[in-house]
Amino acid sequence: MRRITAMAVASAAVLALAACGSGNSGGGGGGGGGGGESTDVEVFTWWAAGSELTGLEALESVFAEQHPDFTFVNGAVAGGAGSAAKDLLQTRLQAGDPPDTFQAHAGAELQDYIDAAQIEDVSDLYDEFGLTDAFPQDLIDLLTVDGAIYSVPSNIHRSNVVWANPEVLEAAALDPAAPPADIDAWIEDLQTVQDSGVATPLSVAAPWTQVHLLETVLMADLGAEAYVGLWDGSTDWSGAEVTGALEHFETLIGFTNTDRDGLDWPDATQMVMDGTAAYNVMGDWAVAAFEEAEIERGTGFVEFPVPGTDGTFGFLADSFTLPVGAPNPEGATAWLETVGSLEGQVAFNQAKGSIPARTDADPADFSEYQQSAIESYANDTILPSLAHGAAAPIAVLNAITDAVSKYTAGGSDLATLQSELAAAAGS
Repeated sequence: MRRITAMAVASAAVLALAACGSGNSGGGGGGGGGGGESTDVEVFTWWAAGSELTGLEALESVFAEQHPDFTFVNGAVAGGAGSAAKDLLQTRLQAGDPPDTFQAHAGAELQDYIDAAQIEDVSDLYDEFGLTDAFPQDLIDLLTVDGAIYSVPSNIHRSNVVWANPEVLEAAALDPAAPPADIDAWIEDLQTVQDSGVATPLSVAAPWTQVHLLETVLMADLGAEAYVGLWDGSTDWSGAEVTGALEHFETLIGFTNTDRDGLDWPDATQMVMDGTAAYNVMGDWAVAAFEEAEIERGTGFVEFPVPGTDGTFGFLADSFTLPVGAPNPEGATAWLETVGSLEGQVAFNQAKGSIPARTDADPADFSEYQQSAIESYANDTILPSLAHGAAAPIAVLNAITDAVSKYTAGGSDLATLQSELAAAAGS
C-alpha cells in the first residue's frame, strides 16, 4: 500500500469519536463501579438504522459466538454522522459516566478525548490480538499518536463517491458509463439533467452531508497536496484556489433540493433510487442501501469518484475505544477483540458496504463494488475526510459545519463563508 501523505498521517493520527447515547438496558449497563460482576457490555454507536444497524447486528452475532460470557447492550443513538451521539457522549464522559466502549472515527477528531485522558491506550491489544500484522502499516500510522494507539478499526470507508441513476442520465442523453472528468464538466451535466426536466439533479441532506459534498469539491479543485495543506496550514483558506472551489460548491448547491436540511443521508440516497434525483455524493455505506433495495449495480445505479478526484481515496474508518473508567473493561476488551477479528470484520463489512481494515480478508467474499474499493485503497492517494473526523478536530468541524449551514440556508454570502471557514481552521 502506498505511503499516505505525511500530513494525512499526522492529522489523522488519532481516532475520532462519536459515540452514542444512553440506551442502556438494565439501568446501569456494564455494572456500575467496575465490580466485574456484570456481563453487560454497553456499546455506543450511531448505527441505529439501515445497513449500519445490520452491520452492528452482524458484529453482535460474532461477539456472542466468540465471547458467550458477555452480554451485548445496544446503546445506539440516531443522528446523521453521529452528531447527536457526539453531544451525548461528551456529556457522559464529563459526568464520569462512560459507556464500556464507543464508536470512533479514525482521525484528528479524537484528539480532544486523548488530551482529556478519557480513553485508554490499547497498543498492547494490538500485539495480543495480532492486529499489528493484520492491519496495513499505513493504517497503523494513521492510528498512532505519540507512539500509542487508542482504538480498533472495524472497517475502511471511501467518502468521495458519486451515486447516480443511469435511467435518469440516459433520459437526459448522458452516458452513465462516461462520468465527467472534473467539476466544470459535472456542472455541465447537471445543467443538462435539469434541462431534461429533473427538478433535483443533485440530492443532498442535512448540513453534515453538505460539508461532505464540500470536502469532495475541495479535494477535486485543490488536488491532494493542497487539500492536505488545508489541515496542516500550508494552504491558505483565504486564497484564490479555495475561492474557486467555493464558487463550484455554490453552483452545485443550486442544483440541490430545497428541503435538504430536513433530510438525512438515506433520504437523499433514496431520491437517486426513485429517480427524482440524478446524483448524490455520499460515502460508500450507500452501496448497502442500494443492495438492500435489490437495485443492481450497472443497471439500477452506477458510482464513480467525485469528478476531479479520480486517483484519490477519501478516507474514514469506524473504530471502537476503551474509555477510562469503563464499567466493564474486560467486556469492552472482548468487544475490541471481536471488532478486530477476521470473522468480525468480514461479517460487519459484508453488511455495511465498507471494506475490512485487515489485509488477510479474501476479496472474493465481498461485492463487486467492495472489491473495487479494496483495489482503490491499495493504490490511490489517501486523503483524510473532513466530515467524518479524519482531517480536523471536533471544534474545527463544528465551526465549519455551522458556517456551511448558515451559507446554504441563505444567512451569508460566499465571501463570508470563506472568511468563516478560514477562521474555523485557524488560518
